[in-house]
Amino acid sequence: MNQTTSRMLTRVKAVYLYIREKGTVSTKDIADEFGTTDRTAQRDLHILTYNGLVESPVRGKWKITNKPVSIS
Repeated sequence: MNQTTSRMLTRVKAVYLYIREKGTVSTKDIADEFGTTDRTAQRDLHILTYNGLVESPVRGKWKITNKPVSIS
């Protein structure tokens, strides 16, 4: 795995943990917390949504789902 992919996966994992800790957060909250653009935060959230780990019940607000997760 190349360095860029590894860094992205680490960030996506951190985003998931951040949402789990905070409850419901906005895309802007995530971008600010991780020092990324809103678009990068959206891409990370898309990965998490695709895998069924987060959802957006209200546009721009994110929370985790009830899907069981094993974090290593």
